Parts: sequence; C-alpha cells; structure tokens
Amino acid sequence: MKVDSDMSDFSLNPLVLIGIGSNFAFSGLFYHLYQNKKQEVDELKKIPCFRPDQHLVKALKASRHNRLHYAAVEGVVQADAEPLASRFVPRCFGVIQKINLQEFWKYWNSVSNSWDIKTVNKTEKNNFVPFSLVSHGSYIPDVFVKFQDPLEFSSFILETIHHEIRCVEERLGEMEGLSGEKPVALEEVEELLRVGSTVTGFGEVVLEGDQVIRLQPPKDGRKYFLTPTDHRGFISQHEGVASLWKTLSAVTGITGTAILAGLVYSFFEKKDDRSKKV
Repeated sequence: MKVDSDMSDFSLNPLVLIGIGSNFAFSGLFYHLYQNKKQEVDELKKIPCFRPDQHLVKALKASRHNRLHYAAVEGVVQADAEPLASRFVPRCFGVIQKINLQEFWKYWNSVSNSWDIKTVNKTEKNNFVPFSLVSHGSYIPDVFVKFQDPLEFSSFILETIHHEIRCVEERLGEMEGLSGEKPVALEEVEELLRVGSTVTGFGEVVLEGDQVIRLQPPKDGRKYFLTPTDHRGFISQHEGVASLWKTLSAVTGITGTAILAGLVYSFFEKKDDRSKKV
C-alpha cells in the first residue's frame, strides 16, 4: 500500500514520457541507418579501383576474357571529339552539358484578387560528346578509358556553372491587357562536366586492343555511374554520412538515457524525503 501511495504522489509529465520514447526511437532508427550505410561503405571498399595506366592494362590482360566485371576507374576527363562550349561562360568547355530554361509569368487570380506566379515554357536540353579518362599529369597519354554514351549512366552529377534569373521588361502591357498574364522573369541554369575535371566511373571494364579500354554498363545489373570526385573523396563522402548517423544515434540515445535517469533519481529522492519525515 505504501508503494502505491508513493507512485500516486509521483506524477509523470506525459511530455517527458514522450520525450524519452522519442529519443530512444530515433536512436534506434539512426543506428539502423548507420548500419546500412556502414555495410554500403564496406561493399564500396571491396570494389577494385584503377587509374588509366599500364597497371590497369596488365590487370585486364590477366583477367578472363580481358574484362573486369565491376571496378572503379579514376581519371581526368578528355574529350574524344570537339568539346562542348558553354552557352553562358566564355572559354569553358565540357563533354556533358545540360541547359534548363523556364519562364515565370504572373497572372491575375480573380478568386483571391491578387497576382500569382506560374512556371511556363520549361525546356531542358542535353548535349554530350564521347570522352575518355586519362591518368593525372600525363601529357601524352597512352591508355584511355572510353565512354561512348554518357546518357547510359544511371546517375551523374554535373557542375552548375551558370544560374541566373533575369527580369523581363514589360512591353506595352499588351499581355496583361489581353489575357491577364504577363512574363516577369526567365531562369537560366547550365550544368557541365568540364574537360580536365577528375571523376570516378563505376562499371564493367573491357580491354579492346592493346591500349583502348571501355567502361560500360555491367551485365549483372550493378550500377553504372559517374561521380565528380576522386575515389578517395567518394568513399569519404559515404563515410561522413555513416559517421553522421552514428553520432545522431549516440546523441539521441544518451539524451533519452539522461532524461530517464533524471526521472528515476527524482522519484527516489522524493521517496527518501518522505521516509525521513516519517
């Protein structure tokens, strides 16, 4: 009966209980994400990484059918044809180009009696030329890793070299007068994989001839992709994400434990005070 009396005197704030439960739940979730990311990092580290040099040629010649079923190749981008010139940045050239244009128009909303903005005439243009990877610092490269169709990549990240929103001047107000709509701005975005940038490609590596190597989509369904960084930087990015999930798991777990410990301590402290009074 005394224990029941102690518990009845000790009121629990529902928000405190929710806070404890939420911290432990998030800690479990973050730890699960950490374990998945750590497993992904471990798998990435098992993938052999090469550069376009004689070491790669020897590895291919020593392999069955002169191919590596899945590998990473790190190198410097070199165009195999006339490189693409940037539309907006002078003396800037690349091998993959993406240009996005979209107009912003404002129109009169008769329901709210105000001007609203909408996007119209959105266009996207993709261009590419065949390119190769060569070794860092090689003035006259003798080994090339070729990409014939970059659009086969499951994913690739381009550098944004131009992003501008230009206001459109109203002319005579004819658009507003006739249709209640008028252009107000034009957004321009250009992304480019620059010539001379360092990238790492993942896929099946095949030797064609003595020195020509091709990186192509794997036949086993694994991802064929290009990342705009060197191999070490790519692994470090994934390790950073894993470290983030691990830290969040520890912080939320420690927070939940601290709140719970404070709650238990407060309970026994009040119980001890009552026993002394008795």
